[in-house]
Amino acid sequence: MLMAKKEECCPRFNPKPWEGKTVAWNGKLFAKAHIRCLFHIPLNFGSVMTDSMQRIEAAGALAEGKDFIALNDDCSLFRSDLYIAVTKPVPGMEMERISGTFLTKVFEGPFSDAGKWAKGMDAYVAKKGKKIKRLLFYYTTCPACAKKYGKNYTVLLAQV
Repeated sequence: MLMAKKEECCPRFNPKPWEGKTVAWNGKLFAKAHIRCLFHIPLNFGSVMTDSMQRIEAAGALAEGKDFIALNDDCSLFRSDLYIAVTKPVPGMEMERISGTFLTKVFEGPFSDAGKWAKGMDAYVAKKGKKIKRLLFYYTTCPACAKKYGKNYTVLLAQV
């Protein structure tokens, strides 16, 4: 998801490769940023995403194509962490490597359904006989592009 003032800042998302998959990462590199929230509602997501993408692009570190992913970890009522896949360290940004096995499920609808999606993911993972260790959200398009495309897909990745 890119946050730019272009006609198409986010490519059209194809949910099929993400639905019901298992993803295994071994030290996948991400640039990390922090988003201020008020009771899980992000207050500065757009500006954090824009600043992060500018830094990543300036460093020539943007993961592209199927390797690009931007994840949100809603870690508290007042903060969430943003992870953007990169190909190398980015000066001035915190870096983190993520390892683990993740089950994926695609949801569609307004961002306000995130709580319902989390419950749906919990049920999906339980049906697989697993427990969620960590839940990450992949918002596949910005709100403007979601409106333009008529679909707002979000992929949940449950670390098991």
